[in-house]
Amino acid sequence: MNYQPRLKVQYKSDVVPALQKQFNYKTVMQVPRLVKISLNQGIGAALTDKKLIDYGVDEMTNISGQKAVPTVSKKDISNFKLRKGNPVGVRVTLRGDKMYEFLERLIAVALPRVRDFRGINDKGFDGRGNYSFGVTEQIIFPEIDIDKINKINGMDITFVTSANTDQEAMALLKEFGLPFKNQKKL
Repeated sequence: MNYQPRLKVQYKSDVVPALQKQFNYKTVMQVPRLVKISLNQGIGAALTDKKLIDYGVDEMTNISGQKAVPTVSKKDISNFKLRKGNPVGVRVTLRGDKMYEFLERLIAVALPRVRDFRGINDKGFDGRGNYSFGVTEQIIFPEIDIDKINKINGMDITFVTSANTDQEAMALLKEFGLPFKNQKKL
């Protein structure tokens, strides 16, 4: 038997029937699904120290389980001493099994390690069914060795769904187990 992530199996067995009942979808294909998870880390200090990008790539690769790539600036900005083509951050996009494995680690391990955690904010929806939120420290992930980090960086995590509205996307993410702060309707 092939391995399948727990949340992928849970989506097929629990989430689809629950959302189908809640929103009265006629077919299973109308039920929103998680398309990808995008991780992005801006490293502004990389303008003076180029090794910070390499450290960021290594950390993001360890966190996500997939090779991260550096992002470069698209244009010159003289006020920030920024040149076109300079590396300014790190990103990785997760799909398929790696996406579900990262989501499970985020919900079960990383978010409970956040200091004074009361849930994630429910105001990060964009109106088209996608959700973004920020993490202030990368050390909440167990893959990061606290003794070996050079600088504490935050990151942005974006969930791209096939939902048409924010209500559908929020219901999908709640079924997966994301702990939202305000449990009110959108």
